[in-house]
Amino acid sequence: MKVLIVDDSPDALAVARVRLASENAEIVCASSGQAALDLARREKPDLILLDIDMPDMSGFDVCRTLKEDAELNMTPVIFLSGSGQAGDKVRGLDLGAVDYVTKPFDTFELRARVRAALRTKRLQDMLIEHAHIDPLTGLSNRRAMMDRLEQEWARMGRHGGTLSFIMADIDHFKEVNDTFGHAVGDRLLRQLAKIIAGQCRDVDLPTRYGGDEFVIVAPQEEVANAGMLAERCRLAIEETPLATGHGTVGCTVSLGAADTTNAGSIEALIQKADDAMYQAKQSGRNKVVVASDSRRTTTATPG
Repeated sequence: MKVLIVDDSPDALAVARVRLASENAEIVCASSGQAALDLARREKPDLILLDIDMPDMSGFDVCRTLKEDAELNMTPVIFLSGSGQAGDKVRGLDLGAVDYVTKPFDTFELRARVRAALRTKRLQDMLIEHAHIDPLTGLSNRRAMMDRLEQEWARMGRHGGTLSFIMADIDHFKEVNDTFGHAVGDRLLRQLAKIIAGQCRDVDLPTRYGGDEFVIVAPQEEVANAGMLAERCRLAIEETPLATGHGTVGCTVSLGAADTTNAGSIEALIQKADDAMYQAKQSGRNKVVVASDSRRTTTATPG
């Protein structure tokens, strides 16, 4: 676990670091409010110990900014202050802090409060992870996909760039279930999930969209490269039949790829990829179609 300590006093930082040295956590420090925000965005700490009285930004302002950041608003904050006034404690807690410790710290109290906050953070992370994982395939689920798309959309709003989206649908999957049973169908879904994930970059998000559909969120990728990624997935799936006790089960997929060109919303991006995938289905299946209004014209790969 990683703990960020924020205090404009070098002595206070040193004291806090020493008192938490035995807590088996990585300690990083910042000496100003802005430096704390920059470090938090870069390091993604599991807990922030935040001084209230700082010259550039107060701890209250830092906490307010953290809680407005989609990537940091779940990070627990413990306020540190020489003030024991009830009004400051109430204000800090109302801003979203999980605790308030008065200076000078009692070493055992500080450690206990830090351990309690980190335990809560671990449980929170576990709940979030399970809520974002498809239990059958182990891939991210649709909720995780939407969260990632919203993060990437916000990033593009700040820094520009592009984003690609690939949608894949298994060809004739109902026939697999009807012929071989749902147990074989489930095994096939797990195998395809592994194949698709194996073709992705570390920054990509392979997802089970639902039923027999999979998607890939490909950040900072134009549709030409997304089309090549889709083709690698298509070919690997076609060349990897599923072994069963009654022989092998072959499988193909139809895929559509699109990027954010001419897409004014996340929903529009998804619809572009879905339309391209539908075109792949209608034109014979086992193909990749790239959305015609993206950076490359519509293409199809014969199976």
